[in-house]
Amino acid sequence: MWGYVAATAATLVALALLASTAPGQATEEAWGHALIVMFFAVLLLVRLRAARSGSTRAVRALGIIAAALLVVNLVEAALPDAFPEWMRVEMVAIALWMAALLILVRRSARR
Repeated sequence: MWGYVAATAATLVALALLASTAPGQATEEAWGHALIVMFFAVLLLVRLRAARSGSTRAVRALGIIAAALLVVNLVEAALPDAFPEWMRVEMVAIALWMAALLILVRRSARR
């Protein structure tokens, strides 16, 4: 999860740099997506902490958030001309992280 948080923070830093050097790569859509993803990254960390302490509700929340992020990132990555190419790669990477998280949540729920 810390890798996911670091990647979302790096995306915000990249957007800040691109805003002054290549504004076409730092669109309003890209900023909106990055800020929302960062919010969910922090939320996932909070829920992960609760899940580790034994909360079944937190485990369920992890699964719901991961599933939503998986679908949203794949759909947004597929939208033509909505986001810069570099951000599409990041969206697919996030979707893969969320798929892995779903697998872990499912394993945890079976126990």
